[in-house]
Amino acid sequence: MYKLYIANKNYSSWSLRPWVLMKELSIEFEEKLIPFIEGSNWEPFRDFCPSGTVPCLQDNALTVWDSMGIVEYLAESHTSVWPEELRARTWARCAAAEMHSGFSTLRNECPMNCGLRIRLNEITTALQHDIDRIEELWQQGIDQFGGPFLAGKNFTAVDAFFAPVAFRMQTYDLLQSETAKDYVQTLLSLESIKSWQGEALVEPWFEEAHEQEAKDSGEILKDYRNIK
Repeated sequence: MYKLYIANKNYSSWSLRPWVLMKELSIEFEEKLIPFIEGSNWEPFRDFCPSGTVPCLQDNALTVWDSMGIVEYLAESHTSVWPEELRARTWARCAAAEMHSGFSTLRNECPMNCGLRIRLNEITTALQHDIDRIEELWQQGIDQFGGPFLAGKNFTAVDAFFAPVAFRMQTYDLLQSETAKDYVQTLLSLESIKSWQGEALVEPWFEEAHEQEAKDSGEILKDYRNIK
């Protein structure tokens, strides 16, 4: 059975991607959650991952790291990872790759924190550009392939790559278009996503650097976590 190493569900957007994909596609795996520590995670994460990062997938003697590397590895054995039809599959791969390599302002100014609701200090020009481009991508995918997911009727890897964005949109109330709002609600209504969020809210670990990032981003309006 696969082993998937992840970090805190409240914070780790990169971990969410392969986790939700495998859950939605019913790919069995053993979850190995290693919490973030104060300072560098290099040493503890190097115990299982050569890059010292999460997520990391182990398949017997094989170690696969980076969310994109993991998804492509899974696609070798599970045909439902990407859309079957060539045009949809090509678009989905491009959109996922753009998410994987881009949108740095959204990542930096709106760190993932599933348990909080935050009013941003400001929506900078660069952040608005990221939001607009994400909404444009979502509109394009749903218009071309019919929804409710980005490349058609089935959840695929491209939706997994944008799943952390759904949490960010919820936390910071960033959405504008009705299509984007509907798509985020589609993702947040998935049983896998609800499970991830529920477990994030009861995690016993708070990591100061992630907490400070949230405080620096704006005014915390609500904290839904069950411990303080």
